[in-house]
Amino acid sequence: MSKYKFIDLFAGLGGFHLALEGLGHECVFASELQPDLQKLYSENYPGTPIFGDITKISVDNIPKHDILCGGFPCQPFSQAGKRLGFTEDRGNLFDNIMEILEFHKPTYVFLENVQNLKNHDKGNTWKVIEERLSALYDVKEAILSPHQFGIPQHRFRIYIVGKLKEFYEDKPLANFEFPLPEKHECNIKTIIDESALDFMHLRNDTRNHLSIWQEFLNELYDNGGELPTFPIWAMEFGADYDFEDIAPAHQKLKELKNKKGKLGKKIVGSTIKECLSHLPIYAITDKTKTFPSWKIQFIKRNREFYNTHKLWLDKWIPKIVDFENSHQKFEWNCGAEENPTIYNKIIQFRPSGIRVKKPTYSPALVLTTTQIPIFPWIKLPEESLDGNEGLYGRYMTKDEAAKLQGMDKLKKYPETVPSAFKAFGNAVNVDLVKLIAEKLLNHEANRESIHRTAAQCL
Repeated sequence: MSKYKFIDLFAGLGGFHLALEGLGHECVFASELQPDLQKLYSENYPGTPIFGDITKISVDNIPKHDILCGGFPCQPFSQAGKRLGFTEDRGNLFDNIMEILEFHKPTYVFLENVQNLKNHDKGNTWKVIEERLSALYDVKEAILSPHQFGIPQHRFRIYIVGKLKEFYEDKPLANFEFPLPEKHECNIKTIIDESALDFMHLRNDTRNHLSIWQEFLNELYDNGGELPTFPIWAMEFGADYDFEDIAPAHQKLKELKNKKGKLGKKIVGSTIKECLSHLPIYAITDKTKTFPSWKIQFIKRNREFYNTHKLWLDKWIPKIVDFENSHQKFEWNCGAEENPTIYNKIIQFRPSGIRVKKPTYSPALVLTTTQIPIFPWIKLPEESLDGNEGLYGRYMTKDEAAKLQGMDKLKKYPETVPSAFKAFGNAVNVDLVKLIAEKLLNHEANRESIHRTAAQCL
């Protein structure tokens, strides 16, 4: 493989840098908006010039390069954000990418973004991006996740590669293929350091939440029940407010009053607003006059579940009355088990509920500390114990998150847990980028070899 020069845009922790440098290539320019990440980048890659806001840098001040890399900001297209796309300021950064490509015409372009980019605005956003890139480049894209290649993280992203068409009569990537996803066995324990001392401790409230939901599982199975395949919305237990034809926010006062709302409590109040305050948060919305079909089904199934198990649920419900709304939801993603336990699973506290999954691969790292995965089975080193803390269970560490993202070779990470997980959550996965880059950059050598063989045959 030839040695190429590349630039690293929206660099963050330098995932593209690590991947391409690991293949023997040289980074000649980097750009990162956040000052703290700029400083960290210069410490981790002291030989690379790092600059700030790419919109303030003239294209002729960017050095010549063979590969443009960039995990351009995903928030404008993400399902987690407002999904404003090109109407958002940071969404327009694609214009800056195109300006650099049109001026420098590097041989390759390699971009990464959230998978929702492909479907954003009914596919129109991707259509614009593909058309603009295709004016110069032969473009291919794939949606891939590290867990498809044995890396224990579920993180689907769109990867976009292109090769300059200028010197080719045919499509230069005609025979290029992305690495093929395979069914790998993943084990989260391969990235865990059970002796780690630098971790975020579980709060007593968190331990209590886990204990009470484990009690729910025990009671369910002791009473001959099985876990449903739909999420548990405990707020519907005992509720009978009307929801199928007209959403509660669009009902009349007399239709709401004296019904039962959240956790079976009576709906009272002299105004619509007061009455709605007794409903689950997801039932209060006034955006549409009717609920979507999936929400109607979840509510119906949870009420049916309650009626089937009312005898023991009525004794259990008081234990979750003071839980936050999202902690009154429970998602079991582990399939059927004879004696189900959450204590050998990966736990994640999400806005959609407390999610429980097998210890195979981690959920995608996100930007908030409240959603850092929990490993409840890990025995805590004695010297790490904090007061009357339990002996087992902790959050994923910064080092483990770095290993998940292929960044464990970095000299320095962001100092605090929140800043580190935000940076890792925004980063590209080094190991997967490396796999793609190796195939992409070896493609030309393979192509030339095929042409030579064909010429010899003639």
